Amino acid sequence: MTGETPSLRVGQGFDIHRFSPLPGRPLVLGGVTIPGVAGLAGHSDADVVTHALADAVLGAVGLGDLGRHFPDTDAAWAGADSLDLLARVATLAEAQGMRVVNADCTVVCERPRLAEHIEEMGRRLGAVVGAPVNVKATRAEGLGTLGRVEGIACLTVVLLAGMASSAGPGDESR
Repeated sequence: MTGETPSLRVGQGFDIHRFSPLPGRPLVLGGVTIPGVAGLAGHSDADVVTHALADAVLGAVGLGDLGRHFPDTDAAWAGADSLDLLARVATLAEAQGMRVVNADCTVVCERPRLAEHIEEMGRRLGAVVGAPVNVKATRAEGLGTLGRVEGIACLTVVLLAGMASSAGPGDESR
């Protein structure tokens, strides 16, 4: 019997960046620029939400992490728009026969308050990966680096689906 069986893969991603000392650097989270707040330090736009999602997708398809594909030692990625990097990652997943089914992102930060930006983050990320992306935020309750407002982190889980060939006994295509 020859056919295709559904293949499901789960990926988990994490990213953290400290706040940048550079004045005027924008804070970008989930593809949304948050006004009036210091940005994060990083080689690209330092969008921890988009980076965590991209890492989750790469992990689900077994292709390493963002640093492997877009190293911070390569000047070509300096100041890169993380939504563009995410689009490239989605294309890599599609080349493996996988597509994003949904994603869930948890942003951890004391400041800024993100409630008014959460839906737009989900919309922008979802538009890039072609699937629903839920974004939520929580605080570190004053504990550790994040609680001292030294940076922002994000943890993401993603589900990918695809079709994998499955050949039956005696099938010459194996």
